[in-house]
Amino acid sequence: MFFSLHSSPYIAIIGDIKDSRKIASRDDVQEKLKKTLNDINTKHIRHIASKFTITLGDEFQGLLHNGENTMAIITEIEMKMFPLRIRFGIGIGEITTEINRELAIGADGPGYHKAREAIEYIKQNEKRKQASETDIRLKISGERQETVDLINTVLSLMTTIKHSWSERQRQTIWDMLEHQDSQTNAAKRLGIRQSSVQKNLANGNYYTYKEAMNIVEKALGEIRKNDV
Repeated sequence: MFFSLHSSPYIAIIGDIKDSRKIASRDDVQEKLKKTLNDINTKHIRHIASKFTITLGDEFQGLLHNGENTMAIITEIEMKMFPLRIRFGIGIGEITTEINRELAIGADGPGYHKAREAIEYIKQNEKRKQASETDIRLKISGERQETVDLINTVLSLMTTIKHSWSERQRQTIWDMLEHQDSQTNAAKRLGIRQSSVQKNLANGNYYTYKEAMNIVEKALGEIRKNDV
């Protein structure tokens, strides 16, 4: 087991669009984000305790009662909002206020506090020259900090791999992550040869990235509300 939690926590996720003030068509981005979150809320409804909601012009949040699809949800948002880059803070902890299932607004507690701390860490980290690159950060209060440190190192390495992708590598890797099937089928969808798919996956370190993602997903999958 990765975690041995003494409580039954929620998984709070806060997303923050990077460099949002530089975006010319903010209304279009808002509509795109709204549609993306609606799709997430529909597709992943059984994992969601409080639906993903835009809280500010460039920020959104949601609450999960189990963590098994956390990375899938984050990856889906990244795909649909590309080329915009998004910071994700994941906070593990209790929610001490009443939870509105339809809107992730108004709730409070250690889970959201840790997600906010994670977002602020990423922002401060971006200002430091000699610091590891990351788009996703996990925070949890009190327990198994060495495990959290290991997961955050994996998330940082995943970010480094992701930011090295060419356009074609990214398209191929995201297609494989979305459909979870063969290189032959990916080639048909992308209109390229299977050998090109294989080359894009190899050069983009797809299998290393996917294994790292699976490890993080497995770890977060241990976290769930026992009374749900």
